[in-house]
Order: sequence, then C-alpha cells, then structure tokens
Amino acid sequence: MTFVPFSLDSRVHAGIQSAGYAEPTPIQQQAIPPILAGRDLIGIAQTGTGKTAAFMLPILHRLATRPGRGVRALILAPTRELAEQIHQATRAFGARTGLRSLTVYGGVGKRPQVDGLRRGADIVVACPGRLLDLASERSIDLSKVEVLVLDEADRMCDMGFLPDIRRILKLVPAKRQTLFFSATMPDDIRALADSILSDPVTIQVGLIAPPKTVSHALYPVPGTQKKGLLLAMLKHRAGGRALIFTRTKHRARGLAKDLDKVGYRVQALQGNMTQNRRQDAIDGFRGTKYDILVATDVASRGIDVADIAHVINFDMPDTPEAYTHRVGRTGRAEHEGEALTLVQPEDEIMVRQIEKVLGEPLERRRLDGFNYEGFDPLSRPKSNGNGSAKPAPRSNGNGHRPSAPGRRPGSLGRGRPPR
Repeated sequence: MTFVPFSLDSRVHAGIQSAGYAEPTPIQQQAIPPILAGRDLIGIAQTGTGKTAAFMLPILHRLATRPGRGVRALILAPTRELAEQIHQATRAFGARTGLRSLTVYGGVGKRPQVDGLRRGADIVVACPGRLLDLASERSIDLSKVEVLVLDEADRMCDMGFLPDIRRILKLVPAKRQTLFFSATMPDDIRALADSILSDPVTIQVGLIAPPKTVSHALYPVPGTQKKGLLLAMLKHRAGGRALIFTRTKHRARGLAKDLDKVGYRVQALQGNMTQNRRQDAIDGFRGTKYDILVATDVASRGIDVADIAHVINFDMPDTPEAYTHRVGRTGRAEHEGEALTLVQPEDEIMVRQIEKVLGEPLERRRLDGFNYEGFDPLSRPKSNGNGSAKPAPRSNGNGHRPSAPGRRPGSLGRGRPPR
C-alpha cells in the first residue's frame, strides 16, 4: 500500500516523497483515514512505529486545504527532545505547504519563541510548562486551535503534567478534534482520554512491547564489576551507535567521562544540561561526532535515530514500560537492533515483569574472556515463595550453564577499537 489512497493534498504528498517515505506503517494505515474524517482518536502503538506521521500528515492536509489564521494545531509533548522531533517531521512533511511550525519549551530563552509567535505560527509543538507561561503572559492565543494532539500521554502523566494538561484544556476551544497517542494505556490515562475525547476511534497496533526487530539479552554481573563488563562489551561490539541508559544524572555524567578517558567518542545526555547542550548532544549522536550516548530516561523518548545498533541498560529500569521505551530506540524503521541489560541479583523481580511483557524468557549471556571473579553469570535467582529472589544453585561442575542454543555467549561481533 502507498500513501496515494489517502487522497492527501498534493503538497503533503510532495513532502512525503521528499522525506523518502514509500508506504505507510500499520498505525498510519489505520489512523490517517479517521483523522482525515474529523474523528477524535486514541492511538496505542509501541514506540518507533510512525505515530508522528500518523497524526501530522492529516493535520497538514487539513490546514493546507482550509482557510484559517492563528495557532490552528497544538501538539503537546512531554520532553523537549520529542517536541523537536515532531517539529522537524512537521517541517519535512509540510515543506511545500507554506505552513509554519514553532516549538515552545523551557530551558531556553522565551524571546525567540515570543517573536516566532508574533510572526505567526500555524502549528505549535509544546511542552506544557512553558506553554502555560506564555499563555499567562498573553504571548500565545489558543482560541483558534482546531486540532489538539497529546503525544506520549502516558509519559506526560508520569512526569506530573496532568494538572497542566487540564489547565491547557480550558484555553482551547471545546469544539475541536482531539488526538490522543500513547504507548501504554493504564487506568489513569484511560480516564484522561475518556474525559477529553468525544466518541473516539480506538486503534491499537500490536502488543505494548518493543518491536520484533529488537533482540534481547541479559548479562548478569555483580555491581562492582558492571563498569568493567560494559567496557569489555563495547570492545566486542561490531560497531554502530550505542545508547547507554543509567538511572541517575550523576552516573550518566561519570560514565560518559570514564568512556571518554579510554578513547570513545561519547557524550552524556541528562536533565541538568541546558537545552542547547542537550540538542548538541543529540545532533552529535545523530551525525558523526559521537558513537555513544550515555543518557538518563529523559532520552528514552524523543531520540529518533534510525541506526542505533545497541541499547545497553547499564542500570535496570524501574518499570517494564521504561524498559519498552528505552529499547524502542533501537530496531526502528525495520532496522534490527540489540537490547542488552546488565543485571544484578536484586533486579530479578523486574526481569520477570519484563519477561511477562515480552511473553518469553530473556536470554542470559556471559562474555567470553571476562573475569567474573567467582560469580556465576548464568545462575538464575529463583523465587523463595514470597515474591523475592534468591540465587539459584550452580547447574554443573564448572559453575556455568549453556547459553541459548544457536548463539555464542557474549557474541556482539568483532570489536572496533576506540579512537
């Protein structure tokens, strides 16, 4: 199937072709027709499936073919990185339409955003906090909004934006089209959707799990050896970009410095950085400046880099949803990718929850040649009956169990030395 059956405006079709898109993804196939028909919509799909184009293409068609002035489409996003990603996609798809898109978020000066609004913007992609700041100063008028999009709605609620969203809803017209996109749909998100949408079409594409193009593996290791194992893993990788996740900002900074000292082209990405530095880090990772990005979960959404070969969880994420969003940065746009997680014995409960989401056990690997100092990396803690875990006994005389059939343990490909 191509985009032709959607009967999009010719200028939007030109943008699609210029962006190199040939055929729609499943979420686009199902979402574009009802959005073009003016229906409210709930779109549930795993990360990396093309949700941005699913809502942006029909919005561009609507605005390009109907007269209007002022901010006519408002897209809310939880992070600055995701806002920029949506903005860039809007500019690419709408390059021939003459429609103007503007980003609004904190961490940068207000003046360029205010000046852009004065010059005129048809589409605003915003984070809730800065949008409310500008609204309170009467720097933005939302009374002409025709389409409201909540993208990554579950993440916005996780980040505490729900009160801000409710304030924003009072600033936009009650008569509007509302599009609600989320990777997960817990009860509080469902309640929010029910309260703001009118007779919505609901579309769910696949399970709420990482793409099938992602392979998963665990590397059990004591906490004291995590950094050493990571360095050994990086030496064995076949190349390509690697995105490493840590739990804290401090660890992201420290780990990036450690990798830089041994010669890797690496940068940290964490919430204390200014927006300009954060954007420079993403642009350098997307380009040729950095091969490795060490990030906190602030980067688990909004990084749209097609050829990330490995996502490495240096620290176990706090929830299965966080795991899904982290590893969704690889295996995008039908590319294959690997999700590798360094696991300590106390992480076993979370491992079982992730396995439940994936519907299969995760392969456990040991890295050949790495000195585990007596730790058995392939022993699997077993439940003691009260939900906690305890180490399992060694399975054979040498303390190791065989890895999954058909796969050499620790195989990341031939190593490429750092610069």
